[in-house]
Amino acid sequence: MPTLLDADQTARVHASFDAQAFMRTLDARMTGLAAGQCELSMPIHAAFAQQHGFLHGAVVTALSDSAAGHAALSLMPPGSSVLAIEYKQNFFAPAVGDTLIARAEVVRSGKSVSVVTAKAFSIAKGVEKPVGLLVATMMTMPDAA
Repeated sequence: MPTLLDADQTARVHASFDAQAFMRTLDARMTGLAAGQCELSMPIHAAFAQQHGFLHGAVVTALSDSAAGHAALSLMPPGSSVLAIEYKQNFFAPAVGDTLIARAEVVRSGKSVSVVTAKAFSIAKGVEKPVGLLVATMMTMPDAA
Protein backbone atom coordinates (compact mmCIF):
# COMPACT_ATOMS: atom_id res chain seq x y z
CA MET A 1 0.00 0.00 0.00
CA PRO A 2 1.39 3.45 -0.90
CA THR A 3 2.67 5.69 1.87
CA LEU A 4 0.87 9.02 1.89
CA LEU A 5 2.85 12.25 1.99
CA ASP A 6 2.30 14.97 4.54
CA ALA A 7 0.54 18.14 3.41
CA ASP A 8 3.77 20.17 3.05
CA GLN A 9 5.50 17.55 0.90
CA THR A 10 2.38 17.09 -1.24
CA ALA A 11 2.14 20.86 -1.79
CA ARG A 12 5.85 21.04 -2.65
CA VAL A 13 5.60 18.31 -5.31
CA HIS A 14 2.44 19.81 -6.78
CA ALA A 15 4.08 23.26 -6.89
CA SER A 16 7.02 21.81 -8.82
CA PHE A 17 4.69 20.15 -11.31
CA ASP A 18 2.55 23.28 -11.66
CA ALA A 19 5.67 25.32 -12.50
CA GLN A 20 6.38 23.26 -15.63
CA ALA A 21 5.15 25.18 -18.67
CA PHE A 22 5.70 22.20 -20.97
CA MET A 23 3.37 20.01 -18.89
CA ARG A 24 0.72 22.75 -19.19
CA THR A 25 1.25 22.76 -22.97
CA LEU A 26 0.58 19.01 -22.98
CA ASP A 27 -2.49 19.55 -20.74
CA ALA A 28 -0.92 17.06 -18.30
CA ARG A 29 -2.37 16.53 -14.83
CA MET A 30 -1.00 14.92 -11.69
CA THR A 31 -3.53 12.17 -11.03
CA GLY A 32 -1.73 10.27 -8.27
CA LEU A 33 0.97 10.96 -5.70
CA ALA A 34 2.42 8.96 -2.80
CA ALA A 35 5.88 8.60 -1.28
CA GLY A 36 8.13 7.48 -4.14
CA GLN A 37 5.26 7.26 -6.63
CA CYS A 38 3.68 9.65 -9.10
CA GLU A 39 1.05 9.28 -11.81
CA LEU A 40 0.55 11.83 -14.58
CA SER A 41 -2.03 11.75 -17.36
CA MET A 42 -2.79 13.80 -20.44
CA PRO A 43 -5.24 13.71 -23.32
CA ILE A 44 -3.82 12.38 -26.58
CA HIS A 45 -4.06 15.27 -29.07
CA ALA A 46 -3.64 15.09 -32.86
CA ALA A 47 -1.42 18.17 -32.51
CA PHE A 48 1.25 15.95 -30.91
CA ALA A 49 1.13 13.18 -33.54
CA GLN A 50 4.08 12.02 -35.59
CA GLN A 51 3.95 11.25 -39.33
CA HIS A 52 2.07 7.94 -38.87
CA GLY A 53 -0.64 9.50 -36.71
CA PHE A 54 0.58 8.04 -33.41
CA LEU A 55 1.41 10.17 -30.40
CA HIS A 56 5.04 11.27 -30.83
CA GLY A 57 7.51 9.27 -28.76
CA ALA A 58 9.00 12.46 -27.37
CA VAL A 59 5.65 13.21 -25.70
CA VAL A 60 5.53 9.74 -24.13
CA THR A 61 9.10 10.27 -22.91
CA ALA A 62 8.39 13.77 -21.57
CA LEU A 63 5.38 12.64 -19.53
CA SER A 64 7.32 9.63 -18.22
CA ASP A 65 10.35 11.77 -17.33
CA SER A 66 8.20 14.25 -15.44
CA ALA A 67 6.40 11.47 -13.54
CA ALA A 68 9.78 9.94 -12.64
CA GLY A 69 11.17 13.26 -11.45
CA HIS A 70 8.18 13.98 -9.25
CA ALA A 71 8.23 10.48 -7.78
CA ALA A 72 11.87 11.09 -6.83
CA LEU A 73 11.10 14.59 -5.54
CA SER A 74 8.44 13.16 -3.22
CA LEU A 75 11.24 11.50 -1.21
CA MET A 76 13.60 14.50 -1.10
CA PRO A 77 13.99 16.70 1.98
CA PRO A 78 12.77 20.31 1.93
CA GLY A 79 15.19 22.64 0.18
CA SER A 80 16.18 20.11 -2.46
CA SER A 81 14.98 19.22 -5.92
CA VAL A 82 15.87 16.68 -8.60
CA LEU A 83 17.13 16.79 -12.16
CA ALA A 84 17.35 13.93 -14.67
CA ILE A 85 20.94 13.08 -15.51
CA GLU A 86 20.20 10.00 -17.62
CA TYR A 87 17.27 8.00 -18.92
CA LYS A 88 16.45 5.25 -21.35
CA GLN A 89 13.04 4.96 -22.99
CA ASN A 90 11.72 1.71 -24.45
CA PHE A 91 8.60 1.69 -26.62
CA PHE A 92 6.34 -1.36 -26.73
CA ALA A 93 3.51 -0.11 -28.95
CA PRO A 94 2.20 3.12 -30.47
CA ALA A 95 0.34 5.40 -28.07
CA VAL A 96 -3.14 5.72 -29.55
CA GLY A 97 -6.51 6.45 -28.02
CA ASP A 98 -7.82 9.10 -25.68
CA THR A 99 -5.39 9.30 -22.77
CA LEU A 100 -1.72 8.75 -21.99
CA ILE A 101 -0.73 7.81 -18.43
CA ALA A 102 2.74 7.62 -16.89
CA ARG A 103 3.12 5.80 -13.56
CA ALA A 104 6.49 6.23 -11.89
CA GLU A 105 8.01 4.49 -8.90
CA VAL A 106 11.35 5.06 -7.19
CA VAL A 107 13.54 1.94 -7.24
CA ARG A 108 16.27 3.47 -5.06
CA SER A 109 16.37 6.86 -3.39
CA GLY A 110 19.89 7.90 -2.46
CA LYS A 111 21.42 11.01 -0.93
CA SER A 112 22.75 12.25 -4.28
CA VAL A 113 21.27 9.94 -6.95
CA SER A 114 17.93 8.13 -7.31
CA VAL A 115 16.79 5.52 -9.83
CA VAL A 116 13.18 5.58 -10.99
CA THR A 117 11.06 3.62 -13.46
CA ALA A 118 8.03 5.02 -15.27
CA LYS A 119 5.58 2.83 -17.15
CA ALA A 120 3.52 4.52 -19.88
CA PHE A 121 0.04 3.36 -20.91
CA SER A 122 -2.45 4.55 -23.49
CA ILE A 123 -6.19 4.23 -22.98
CA ALA A 124 -8.43 3.61 -25.98
CA LYS A 125 -12.14 2.85 -25.55
CA GLY A 126 -11.59 2.23 -21.84
CA VAL A 127 -8.83 -0.34 -22.40
CA GLU A 128 -5.39 0.37 -20.95
CA LYS A 129 -2.40 -0.77 -23.03
CA PRO A 130 1.31 -0.59 -22.06
CA VAL A 131 3.24 1.55 -24.54
CA GLY A 132 6.60 2.20 -22.89
CA LEU A 133 9.04 1.96 -20.03
CA LEU A 134 11.47 4.65 -18.92
CA VAL A 135 14.36 4.03 -16.51
CA ALA A 136 15.81 7.26 -15.16
CA THR A 137 18.63 8.41 -12.93
CA MET A 138 17.85 11.57 -11.00
CA MET A 139 20.39 13.83 -9.30
CA THR A 140 19.52 15.54 -6.03
CA MET A 141 20.29 19.25 -6.05
CA PRO A 142 19.44 22.36 -4.03
CA ASP A 143 16.22 24.19 -4.90
CA ALA A 144 16.68 26.80 -7.60
CA ALA A 145 14.84 29.38 -5.51
